[in-house]
Amino acid sequence: MTKIFGAIGAFSFAAATLVASGFGQSAPTVPDKVWHSTAERDLSRELATHPEKKYDVDPNKNYPLAELIDLAQQHNPETRVAWQEAKAKAASLGIARSALFPTIAAVALGATIRQAALIGEYFHRQTEGIFEPTLHVEYLVFDFGGRNGAIDAAKANLLAADLAFNDTHRKLIFQVASAYYRLLNAKGQRAAAEANLKNAQTLEEDAKSRLDNGLATKPDLLEATAARTQADYDLQAAIGTEDIARGDLATSMGLPPGTHFEVQSIDELSTPSVMTDSVDREIDRAFAQRPELMEQVTRVREANASIKQARSTYFPSLNFSGDGGLARAYGQQDLLPGHYAEGEIWSVGMQLKWTLFDGTRREHEIARAEAEKKSATANIDVLRDQIANEVWSAYTNMKTALKQQQAAAALLTASDQSYEAAHESYDYGFRNLIDVVSAQRTLAQARSEDVFARTQLLLQVANVAFRTGDLIQAQPAKVGP
Repeated sequence: MTKIFGAIGAFSFAAATLVASGFGQSAPTVPDKVWHSTAERDLSRELATHPEKKYDVDPNKNYPLAELIDLAQQHNPETRVAWQEAKAKAASLGIARSALFPTIAAVALGATIRQAALIGEYFHRQTEGIFEPTLHVEYLVFDFGGRNGAIDAAKANLLAADLAFNDTHRKLIFQVASAYYRLLNAKGQRAAAEANLKNAQTLEEDAKSRLDNGLATKPDLLEATAARTQADYDLQAAIGTEDIARGDLATSMGLPPGTHFEVQSIDELSTPSVMTDSVDREIDRAFAQRPELMEQVTRVREANASIKQARSTYFPSLNFSGDGGLARAYGQQDLLPGHYAEGEIWSVGMQLKWTLFDGTRREHEIARAEAEKKSATANIDVLRDQIANEVWSAYTNMKTALKQQQAAAALLTASDQSYEAAHESYDYGFRNLIDVVSAQRTLAQARSEDVFARTQLLLQVANVAFRTGDLIQAQPAKVGP
């Protein structure tokens, strides 16, 4: 008896443990406090088992844009996600195609039966033991296009996933290119700020020397010092902006933000001087190349396949099924001696099934598929308008950036000459320090605008290639030198 109660107690404890584990998780108990539970800690431990994938880059190498894009395509997790989604759609196509083939299953049936059989005016107890190893075959002979419709839909979904994979690469390439040019701009702004600081320091030293020799006043020195401190302030801001831009580029490549590596200087790159194609040609090329537009066409194909599949349900389907194998059995009646027996068994059947009424379900399925087709067709026009507007805006921005870059280059030349002339006149006593400081500030602004204009032009060139789909062609248009 003690053992029985002990077993019951152990069972009760195990049941209570299972209940506690099943009902231990709940919603937050109060609305005014942050929720924490063991379930959250379990997730944190599980997340720790999936470490971030890392790879090494050469910190002393000056990477060009093409190599950075190549590294990003190899290591950015977004490309792996899109790749696995495409592979899942390919597996779905294989599943749909499998319906064209018969299904063969090995079946082993084992059973024991005891029942009362009425023989004459008495019931007699009968005991049977049966073991049947058989092969079961099922095959859909024809279904008037149902399977083919499912296959066509799976093909369309696979093609859409492949196009989405390409679009992921298109977006990633532009993301890296944009971060790259922003980093080049930040590096150029830092170099310009360093040059400005050097000029301001030189001017401050000149003012101090002239003050010591009685050729300048105390306000002149204070003005020069203020210009120098402002240049130092601008340099520190430029350094911070460069660090952020470098982290953005590293993240887009699948690297930790703090990874150190070098990129080419803006001075090593050339910028375009003319627009190569007309905006109409750019728009036509975008219509022929943009993956999401072609992906929308696959949605029309999928809708057509769904209509085909839905219409097939109005017709009968013919199914074949059969079993074949051996049976071995043992039988005994009442308390008489039992006997063993064995022999082959098989069964073959054909089933013609025709749904005559289903509460208008088929009609609604066809109506839904046709509505989805019309929606997909309308979305093609929507995407065309959107793409045309994107290309037009990108083309206009590139044209504007080209004009601005040319103007910024001319402004830099003029400002440099103005500063040199003002500084020389100051040395000869023909200009005061305020004029030189003003010219130095104008030169600093011109340097900054020249760097920004050059990187902005390169970014707009990449943007046009992104909007037209040139970035993912076999021989993509150059997004930079």
